[in-house]
Amino acid sequence: MTIALTGDDLTFEQLYGVAWRGEAVALSPTAMDRMKASRAVVDRVVSTGATAYGINTGFGKLASVRISPEQVRQLQVNLVRSHACGVGAPLNEAETRAMMLLRANALAKGLSGVRPSVVETLCAMLNAKLHPVIPSQGSVGASGDLAPLAHLALVVIGEGQAAYKGELLPGSEAMGRAGIAPVTLEAKEGLSLLNGTQGMLALLSLALYEADSLVDTADVAAALSLDALRGSPGAFDARIMQARAFPGAATSARHLAHLNEGSQIRESHRSAAKDPRVQDAYSLRCTPQVHGAVRDSLAQAREMAAVELNSATDNPLVFVRDPGNGDIISGGNFHGQPLAMAADQVAIAIATLGGIVERRLEQMTNPLTSMLPAFLTPEPGLNSGFMIAQVTAAALTSENKSLASPHSVDSISTSGNQEDYVSMGMSGARRLERMLDNLRRTIAIELLCACQGIDLLAPLQTGALAKKAYEAVRAKSARVVEDRPLAADIEAVSALIDLGTFSAILR
Repeated sequence: MTIALTGDDLTFEQLYGVAWRGEAVALSPTAMDRMKASRAVVDRVVSTGATAYGINTGFGKLASVRISPEQVRQLQVNLVRSHACGVGAPLNEAETRAMMLLRANALAKGLSGVRPSVVETLCAMLNAKLHPVIPSQGSVGASGDLAPLAHLALVVIGEGQAAYKGELLPGSEAMGRAGIAPVTLEAKEGLSLLNGTQGMLALLSLALYEADSLVDTADVAAALSLDALRGSPGAFDARIMQARAFPGAATSARHLAHLNEGSQIRESHRSAAKDPRVQDAYSLRCTPQVHGAVRDSLAQAREMAAVELNSATDNPLVFVRDPGNGDIISGGNFHGQPLAMAADQVAIAIATLGGIVERRLEQMTNPLTSMLPAFLTPEPGLNSGFMIAQVTAAALTSENKSLASPHSVDSISTSGNQEDYVSMGMSGARRLERMLDNLRRTIAIELLCACQGIDLLAPLQTGALAKKAYEAVRAKSARVVEDRPLAADIEAVSALIDLGTFSAILR
């Protein structure tokens, strides 16, 4: 079903559908009417010659320079061309599609003063799977993501580069092959295509989806680790969670308890005579509190991103009073600070989750804490088992700690000191993919270690639900009897995580 863009009700699920599944989009009739009304206000300003920022003036520090009526169109083209200064690896297809959709939806809100044809062109490009080549670096997240959005806008006007049907083409040729007419920019339309937070929002929104899946997967891995280490699920009692009512902790505790139901390993060491330990290490006992804090932090970041999904983020904004009349007001909705802070929050959550995951797998590989053969190998000494798998996890975890340093507290003045406080939101969101890759592989190593530990406790079996996860791992990675390279096993289990195999067990 085609997703109708109104500027008011786009959901994350629709965003993911367009970004990953190529679902079709169109401008809704109500949005079209609003856009026509706001455009009439801009046209009136142009016809009367009244001064309005971005319509017949220069931009940023050059806002005091008046532009003649015959130069208004050229002004918009020059703006797009001059701002296309992005560098670095281009955004991937999903990121590009998300960015295109978000920009189209923001303009559909009807507060930007652009013609409906601008949004219709973006929709046609999405539906044809024609994707601008957008370098990922160059935005400081102040007047939005200017450089990335400029590269998007270049293709809209038939310039730049685009990927179409597996080929990298000049924008004009790609648009021609797809049968899409490039936009001839009118007053304010170049500025409206560039002003906005859709670069950082696209990356943040996609990262939130994967982060949600990984925290569920980490619950599954922790349940297996708990059995491998013969830990106690008593700390996950619902009454403990109610005594400190954080919703994320309650969710993770419920998952852990459910996953280990019916565990023979648990039943085998209930007697204090067999197991004198009173309490488990924090990486086991406090799993709900740590995983739960990650869940709650991600939920807060998602709330901030949800507001931005349906926000007008360019400048100036056009507010219609009656047909042909309205107010054109300059403001700062393009500033990326809310999203920059949300991206920092997600980065901290990712690093935190990886930290406790690594501690659990270290508990399993260390014979001083595991009560299992050293490094989970039946014949330690001759074999090193999972010794270096833990080292790899430590390297990934440490890298994520460094990457979690906040970006939103940084600023560097730009545009002749006009844009003197910036958000760094795009760079804050851009690092999340790398951090998620690191986390996914760290959790894969925990799953491998936990399954090996459970094998070393055979014939005792883990809980019925946790066993589904064990079987999924074993379908890709056989028990380690003697040393072999584990890199392929890590990647195979990481691929299962990416497919949602383990998070699906909890549904």
